[in-house]
Amino acid sequence: MEPGDLFIPVHSIEEEATLTCDAKGTPAPQYRWSLNGTLINLSLDRRRRLSGGNLIISSLDRYQDVGIYQCMAYNTVGAILSRRASLQFAYLDHFKVHTRSAVSVREGQGVVLLCGTPTSSGDLTYAWVFNEYPYFVQQDNRRFVSQQTGNLYISKVEPSDVGNYTCVVINSITKGNVHSSPTSLNLRTDGIMGEYEPKIEVHFSDNVPAAKGTTVTLECFALGNPVPEITWRRANGIPFPSKVKMKYSNAVMEIPSFQQDDAGGYECVAENKMGKNTAAGRLAFYAKPQWIQTMKDAALAIEERLNWECRANGKPKPSYTWLKNGQQLLSDDRTHVEDGVLSVSMLTLTDAGMYQCVAENKHGVIYFAAELMVLASPPDFTGNVLRSLLKAKAGTTVTLESWRRVNILDLAITKSDAGSYTCFARNRFGMSSTTGRLLVTDPTRFIQGPVDMEIIVGESIVLPCQITSDPVLDVSFSWAFNGQLIAKGDGHFELVGGRTAGDLMIRNIQLYHSGKYICVVDTDVESLSAVAVLIVKGAPSPPDSVTVEEVTDSTAQLAWSPGRDNGSPITNYLIQTRTPFTVGWQRVNTVPEIISGNTLTATVVDLNAWVEYEFRVLAKNSVGVGEPSPISVKTRTEDAVPDVAPGDVGGGGGSRSELVITWEPVPEELQNGESFGYIIAFRAFGEVSWIHVATSAPGASRYVYRNDSIAPFSPFHVKVGTYNSKGQGPFSPVVTIYSAETEPSGMPVGVWARSVSASEIEVNWQALSITPERVLGYEVVYWEDDTKPETMGKVRVPWNQTSVTVSGLAGNSQYFLTVSAFNTAGTGPFLPAINVTTKKPPPAQPPLNVEWTLIGSQLSLYWEPVVAMESESEVKGYQVSPSFAPSNSTAELTLPEGDDDYIIRIQTTSEGGLGPASDPIRIHKLSNARGSRAWSADVSPVSLFLAMLMSTFRSTL
Repeated sequence: MEPGDLFIPVHSIEEEATLTCDAKGTPAPQYRWSLNGTLINLSLDRRRRLSGGNLIISSLDRYQDVGIYQCMAYNTVGAILSRRASLQFAYLDHFKVHTRSAVSVREGQGVVLLCGTPTSSGDLTYAWVFNEYPYFVQQDNRRFVSQQTGNLYISKVEPSDVGNYTCVVINSITKGNVHSSPTSLNLRTDGIMGEYEPKIEVHFSDNVPAAKGTTVTLECFALGNPVPEITWRRANGIPFPSKVKMKYSNAVMEIPSFQQDDAGGYECVAENKMGKNTAAGRLAFYAKPQWIQTMKDAALAIEERLNWECRANGKPKPSYTWLKNGQQLLSDDRTHVEDGVLSVSMLTLTDAGMYQCVAENKHGVIYFAAELMVLASPPDFTGNVLRSLLKAKAGTTVTLESWRRVNILDLAITKSDAGSYTCFARNRFGMSSTTGRLLVTDPTRFIQGPVDMEIIVGESIVLPCQITSDPVLDVSFSWAFNGQLIAKGDGHFELVGGRTAGDLMIRNIQLYHSGKYICVVDTDVESLSAVAVLIVKGAPSPPDSVTVEEVTDSTAQLAWSPGRDNGSPITNYLIQTRTPFTVGWQRVNTVPEIISGNTLTATVVDLNAWVEYEFRVLAKNSVGVGEPSPISVKTRTEDAVPDVAPGDVGGGGGSRSELVITWEPVPEELQNGESFGYIIAFRAFGEVSWIHVATSAPGASRYVYRNDSIAPFSPFHVKVGTYNSKGQGPFSPVVTIYSAETEPSGMPVGVWARSVSASEIEVNWQALSITPERVLGYEVVYWEDDTKPETMGKVRVPWNQTSVTVSGLAGNSQYFLTVSAFNTAGTGPFLPAINVTTKKPPPAQPPLNVEWTLIGSQLSLYWEPVVAMESESEVKGYQVSPSFAPSNSTAELTLPEGDDDYIIRIQTTSEGGLGPASDPIRIHKLSNARGSRAWSADVSPVSLFLAMLMSTFRSTL
């Protein structure tokens, strides 16, 4: 790990700063640090100490600790340098306290109000307050706040611009802000400014350097009367790509993810009817060095030659230097250094060590390290001895191969060539030898060997390995996978076959099974093998090292390292994000829209300002989408002026002399910054000026304005806007709401009621005549007993209704009732209560002992009369469903034609309503042998017997 650049807020100097440095090596590395090229003596420095290789600085000093730091890791083998890292301090001083002179201009004239930024370190943003906080100057085609100069530009002054202006400067690193003294803008009284052509006050430089992958912002604004219109164009006439954004009425052009193609000339044109002016400049592309070719560790023999080459791309083209153990290498009689190439002839033991290639341009410097080992020893056949037994058939060529490929070749081998052979090797440090024995026999041959294959992860295959051999030989099969013998007991592998077959079955194949498979056949006279390469295709492995390199209020530039493609090239990448406000991971929009498999950077767009994001990257190939990468560090987008207005603005109601305004709060993820609040604006019908009220509660959803002069139910225009520390956002559309009204003053007359049944009372009244208050309807309140308030109930009806039936009451009970008018303010007065007694309830006894006879379709019913008790309503008659009402306990009815069952119920009727029904009587058809129709019902055996008897009697007739 190498140190990264640090930008520390001055108010954090009591805290510690850590510059990371961690290296691998044997023996374990030690570390040194330098500041601005001078070694730091840690034994004499109480504020700086090492933790491992990390440099920890306490009690930070903004003057002593600022500068360029570099770490050196070293051991007995050599030393290497880390990248250079800067430590800077971010601060923002206060404005000088003095009264600013008033600025007087004519109406129609343009004006520039200077911010006069105090001394600072770190990126700044600017805003202007108009008169008092939180009323920020709203940027449009007439007003512009430059984020380059901090100044406020008004192209054409209007009377509404008169007031006090305060410049607000915010340090994006310290998050601190300072306010200037107010500048008063007044109108002169000596006339109005005439029309004149545009004068461009804000424009970009002739040559603007722009780094690869960054977001480039160009500003252009002009004074003029009429207000000029701003347009942009490229000098080469090529249209702008879709990623380019225009903001603040075209005063700002934003180019995200800047690339080589975006470089070139740009022009800004300010035009009105009096003329036009143009500002032009160039965007120059630059890029930090990036490696495209590096060295590998080398182990070379003494007196050999070292040749290393490294290459990097970048704009401008990088220059190269070489370091050995942290010290610069220069050319001499053995060493040649030129343009990324290092050559050392006749290596000696002193040349061993750690080497670094350094590529640098004015925008950055990168390091790459490799180790050189110089070997000096006598010949050694260890690991390279002649095979103790070499088998070959007669007539073939035999190669005896040993250390450093010393070969003995014999042509047309015969059995007489069998015997022992010894190879000798000698150098100035000593001599060594190795011996092997040659046997000549008939060959063993493959009938079918494994072949190269591609397979999808999870499938199963068989790799064949079948031979023919001399039957007197003992044959054994073994398999090697990527140079390692496949051991028995591995659940994925199984050797199948017999003496002449050693096929390998691989079950449920996995990605790590990709590689080289060798079937080895051993006999007691020879050994032979067959090789196949197996490619297992799977979804890509997760990408790695997802970093967020640059963030704006709506974009984030990501970079990542590729994972393994797992046998199928990566076709494209997908980026997902989550925030504290989302459920799970969500796909995001990017530039480019489709991220190809050979691209390792992208710009995420359409993000919300001032929201903490996490990102992850997934790779896709022909097999599918792989697992996601590790999650990036949480990164908050920059703040911005709110761009969402509250929704569902409405209101009304409330108490006398109140105007109640309500809205749907803006979700936290759309508030775009700190100090979020609402601006409530309202005015009575006919008024020109708005009344503005601000609330700093982000979750507020209601505001009540109280004033005794507000007439009841008066219409108001209402809108609700937003603001935060960056400025004022949009207002909602204007809606009309009404102030609180007063309850009706009139009372309904002619109230009377009658009992309809044991559970219902009908109430009637006369409608109110025209009243000064609004009447929404009428409310009937009823209760059973003044001593039992829990028995109270109420019913409401619309204003055009003058009667209602109150239901769900108790039978034979006295009820008290009142009627009053109501609106949103409440209910009006009412006359003294009237009382009504409900009727007695219907008999609780259903009709019993129901009997019936059926002749053809004529059904006769009989039942016992129901006698009401003293507390029940008298029986007036009976209801035979579905639609027959006899007055006594018999009924005659004709059943309809058809095959459906017919169900009959019988109930009593009385003043109190319908009594309970008898058990249902189900009647259905029966067919006899002669095709005539009879009827049956699911009733008692006696009834069924009577029905059968009547049917038999009819058949006899």
